[in-house]
Amino acid sequence: MQALNAALPYVVLLQLVVSLGLAVLVFGLARQIGVLHERVAPMGAMTSDQGPQVGEAAPRLSAATLDGIALELGGPSPDGRSQLLLFVAPSCPVCKKLLPIARSFARTERMRLTLVGDGEPAAQRALIQQFGLEAVPYVSSAHIGLTYQVGKLPHAVLIDPAGIIRAKGLVNTREHLESLLNAEESGYATIQAYLAAAARAAPARSTEVSET
Repeated sequence: MQALNAALPYVVLLQLVVSLGLAVLVFGLARQIGVLHERVAPMGAMTSDQGPQVGEAAPRLSAATLDGIALELGGPSPDGRSQLLLFVAPSCPVCKKLLPIARSFARTERMRLTLVGDGEPAAQRALIQQFGLEAVPYVSSAHIGLTYQVGKLPHAVLIDPAGIIRAKGLVNTREHLESLLNAEESGYATIQAYLAAAARAAPARSTEVSET
């Protein structure tokens, strides 16, 4: 018993040293994660080489909403606003997370949001009711998805007021939706393309500075 009591201070000291070591390790890892986060470039919507390409005229398609209202997708905008086509499905969990975000985003940026899906009308109507999307046009058409060669959801296509595709890709967050808008404003199809162009321009600027 006396030996145990004599060893107790050393055990406490050892635990203290181990705890301090772990604290230093955690602090170091947190710092490295912060540095890595700063170095990682922002990623925009993941684009695809399939279907109509950015810079081309959007296919002019006639469709009807689930409520029977006729719509024209593509072509010059009658109200001067860009059109955002968002391909979704009731069985897609990410789509359900993105729907309220997309509605808010389109309202803020003054875009015409059109939801496109296919499948059972009852399931799509339930999706509309669940998220209060009665005011957003919802088209059920497999043909539109095939025209744009949509493979994964949720997928977005941004069409400018002149009817030209300005950006497209797989979108999971508001940041991805914003990257579509940034692509339209910057003239680059994707954020990745913008960053690549900036990287190519950096050595040229350095050379100009050194020559002067």
